[in-house]
Amino acid sequence: MLAALVLAALLILSRREPATDYLPAERLSVETEKPQVCVHTLLENEVEEQAILRSLELARELGASTIVQFFPWAYVEREPGRYSWSLADRIVRHAQMQGLRVIARLGLVPDWARDRKTKALNHLTEDLFPAFAAYAAAFAERYAGPVDHLIVWNEPNLSFEWGYQPADPARYVRLLEASYGPIKRANPQAKVLAGALAPTLEPRGSAAGLNELDFLQEMYDLGASEFFDALAIHSYGFREPPEAEPAPDQLNFRRSELQRAIMLAAGDGHKRVYITESGWNDHPRWTQAVRPSQRANYTLRAFEYVERHWDWLEHLCVWALRYPADVYSYPDNFTLVSADFAPKPIYYALQDYARGWARSETPWLPPPQADA
Repeated sequence: MLAALVLAALLILSRREPATDYLPAERLSVETEKPQVCVHTLLENEVEEQAILRSLELARELGASTIVQFFPWAYVEREPGRYSWSLADRIVRHAQMQGLRVIARLGLVPDWARDRKTKALNHLTEDLFPAFAAYAAAFAERYAGPVDHLIVWNEPNLSFEWGYQPADPARYVRLLEASYGPIKRANPQAKVLAGALAPTLEPRGSAAGLNELDFLQEMYDLGASEFFDALAIHSYGFREPPEAEPAPDQLNFRRSELQRAIMLAAGDGHKRVYITESGWNDHPRWTQAVRPSQRANYTLRAFEYVERHWDWLEHLCVWALRYPADVYSYPDNFTLVSADFAPKPIYYALQDYARGWARSETPWLPPPQADA
């Protein structure tokens, strides 16, 4: 009887998937000549550890020194005061072993913290600012060293990012104030990034949000400078080349310069800027897209422009490395790598640039002559 039970147990164990350890034997390093190159990853919804590993390998092989990664509050604190760090641990550990610096984006309201009158995932009321700040501080303490850059919230100038509450600069400044002290006490080396403001032309009173220039100016008017160490910016090119002149009524890559001018006027010129989302789209049927050859060309020219003119910029992060699954719409054409891990031509173009493989004066895949 005992022998039969032992045999049965062995058969059950033999059917289990073998234990796996996907970590490399030693920490790897990023080979790059352009440390400003950065990519935005979306690993928070990956199911398989191998997918996390392969994504981060592709980021390292690209020559990106840094990734921006979302760490949703809702995924970690599923019950008040009880944190589950397993997914975040896995992502941070793999990023470390690939030699990648991590900029963490924090947000997404847990179910228990949302107003029961709404199903909007980011509906955060001010009475729960201390709870978010406690999560941000716990994150900062746990990952001090591997993750020393934290973005407080995402695109706070859009009402969508507040669960369709009005986009209010004063409320965002209060969230920064509530979070800054706890984060710095948890990790004195941490840099708190404000903003990640969305590029938009929405006027005051719009239900959709507020343009980022007015939003940032009002943040400064309200004393926000005390509560952040650097500014995160989202800067897309849309259909314009990267050298197109910035203007308050235009959306293009150099619109970032207008936010920088606001920082300088407020006496914050010593603070660094991180562009945490940027890029062009090459979907064949989206009105704001360009052709694939233009996309590659514009992307490389944007990095070259940054090298020549923006000594205040720390990183230029391309949205996005890859999505966990295709969405079958224009967002798929922002990625550098397909959902099934196939690098696109733009991946190789950016890799040539980042790793110093392309020495020609002419960027890879130039656009047709009429668009030069």
